[in-house]
Formats: sequence, structure tokens, C-alpha cells
Amino acid sequence: MDRIFFHIDVNSAYLSWSALEKLRLGSDIDLRTIPAIIGGDMAKRHGVVLAKSIPAKAYGIVTGEPIVNAMRKCPNLLLETPDHILYHQRSLELMQLLSNICPDIEQVSVDECYMDYTPIQNRFPSPIDAAAHIRTQVLEKLGFTVNIGISDRKVLAKMASDFRKPNLTHTLYSYEIREKLWPLPVSSLFMCGRSSVETLHKLEIMTIGDLANSDPAIITAHLKSHGRLLFEYANGIDESIVETTQADAKGIGNSTTLSKDVTKREDACHVLLELSESVARRLRESGQTAEMISVEIKYNTFKKVSHQKTLQTPTAGSDTIYRTACALLDELWDGTPIRLLGIRSSKLLSETEPVQLSLFDTSVISMEAGSSKPPISAQKEARLEQALDSIRQKYGAGAIVRGSLLHPKSD
Repeated sequence: MDRIFFHIDVNSAYLSWSALEKLRLGSDIDLRTIPAIIGGDMAKRHGVVLAKSIPAKAYGIVTGEPIVNAMRKCPNLLLETPDHILYHQRSLELMQLLSNICPDIEQVSVDECYMDYTPIQNRFPSPIDAAAHIRTQVLEKLGFTVNIGISDRKVLAKMASDFRKPNLTHTLYSYEIREKLWPLPVSSLFMCGRSSVETLHKLEIMTIGDLANSDPAIITAHLKSHGRLLFEYANGIDESIVETTQADAKGIGNSTTLSKDVTKREDACHVLLELSESVARRLRESGQTAEMISVEIKYNTFKKVSHQKTLQTPTAGSDTIYRTACALLDELWDGTPIRLLGIRSSKLLSETEPVQLSLFDTSVISMEAGSSKPPISAQKEARLEQALDSIRQKYGAGAIVRGSLLHPKSD
């Protein structure tokens, strides 16, 4: 059979995870059943909407809009501050559950991943049955719902998972795009942002079908290589495969959109610490080390900048990645408020591959920027990371967390 892809996406992840945590702690209010959002600062009422409940969506509230706008649309809107430590833990639990069902998973964000159906096709009567099993397992064991898109192309699976929600499975095979995809507005196309939509509208391209049947040379002339990509996606053209962590030779990374703009180095480094932990853990799980670390910044002006550094010795250590990321931040950041931060590791090597040590590999700097704590040796760092991984594997992702992550600095 042709290769089949699943795209698995948590329904309103941040809101669902916060709702479950509040219920666990004794709250009698389920955020998912009332007009509620995650994001911003409750006291200052600033920032953007990171997630919304279905009742909030009924008021026209959309993800990414300013908190003040959302409050105007719904005066009785309940606002909850995001808990990124909690979200990180729930994400780990989800990916572990999915990996136990099928090993071929490509995590693309904290709340979504691709899965290759091929390894498990003999266990289920059909992809639809497999998706139903996955949704049931997630709901019964973790308490929240996911949407699953199914297709013979990754990009189509991604768009199928965005169809009607929550807790549903949708197919969007190549032969279905004329019926299911082409009638949709061009703004619904994956990777078609506001600026691209405005350009396409000026060309009288209103639907995905209009784009699919347009002249690609004209689209490319106006939108460059991104226009060609959009034209291909509109026609269901995507030859990419699921890149499992074990097979990812290009790199392993993670990024996060912040609930409010970051203006202080201390706050930015706190976010980089979380990201470093995630990237380092995934490197160790894949049995790889990285020779290069890069940091990406998206400003509140939506301008993106990035910088990278080659390491003297390949690493899978949180400490080294964090230290390098903070140094890159200092070189890169111009002081403009930050909306998104990301870390990516590349030039990956097997952890068993011999490396040439330098005279400077005998120690690494403490995780706390500017700390007066004595440095620990690289070997001790590796043993520490292994011990932490063992504890988390035995007792759960949240069994041990760095103290600095439990108590982030306030404004």
C-alpha cells in the first residue's frame, strides 16, 4: 500500500492541559466548558491569546490576537496565565504514549506530531480504526482530546487535522483535495500567512482551488520561492516523509511562542533553559550529539533573526547547550521585545562516535548565568544527565525539575 501519514494535534493544548490541572487541584470549573483563554498577564491584561476554549471561539476570539481585543469581545472572559512547565510535562507524556503505539513519530511542536502508519498497518483493519484507537488511548490515559488528520501526503494530513474539532478524525487523500480542500479560502492553506493572503487576493485568488489552478510562474513572480511552495501545497504536492528523531540527521530543535513579549535578558535566558533541557533530552533519546547550536529570535515586529555556533566538542548536555544559547542571545539580540525563542542543534553525530577533545573540555560553566558556583567536569555533567533521565523514565517526566524552572523570576 502507499505510505499513509497521521498528523496528531492536541485540541486547544494549553487550555486543555491547564483545565485538567485545575480540576486535579480541586477546581469545580472546567476551562474547556466556559469562555476562557490562555495567555498574557492577568494583572496587566497584555500579551496575546495562546489558546481558547470552544465557547470563547464562539465570540470570535482567535489565537494570536491581543488579550485586550479578546476581552472586548467577551467581557466575562476568564484569563489564565500559561504554565510552560506543565505543558512540557504533558507533551512528554503524550509523545511517550504515542511512541508506545508506533515508534515512527516526528514531533514538530509541543502539541503536535506526524506518525507513519506503515509500521502498525497490520495491527488495525484500517487507518481510521488506528486513529480511533489513538484518540481513545489519549483520552482514557491522559484525559484530553486530539484531532487526527490522515493522508498519503504529510502536508495534507496536517490540514486535515485542522478540520472540524474536537476529538475527530478526518481524511484528506490526494484524490480528495478537489472536493475537500479546493473550496476553502486560501487563508486556510498551511503556511499561507496574512501577507501572502493579501498578495493572492490582489491577484484575484480567493480559494485554494484558485491557487491550485493558477499559473505557478505568476505566483512565483509575486511571492518568490514561498509562492511556489504554496502552489505545490494547494495541489497536494509534498514528498517529505516522517523524520523520526533517530533518523533526523538535519537537527533537533524546539521553539516556543511567548505569552508576552520578553524585554529582559534574565527572562529570555529562563526560556532558553527550558528549551535547552528539551533539545538535550531529545538528543540523548536519539543517541546523538550535536556539533552546532543555533538560536532563533522572532521580535514583536515579526522580524526573524538567527545565529549559530560550532562547538569544540559535540554535546548532548543541557548545560553546554544552554551556555552556548545564552552566548548567542547576547551576540544576536538588539533589545527589541521578543515574541518567540528557539534553539536548534545540528551537525549530529552518533554518541558512540569518537571525538577529539580539546584542552578546554575539562569543565563546563554552571547553568545559572553569572553563577559563582564551581564548574563541573564534562564527564560529571554526562553522568548527571544520565541519572536525571533514569529518574524521569522510572517515575515520570515531572519527577525531577530544575528549581530555577519551578520558580521563574517575575517582572
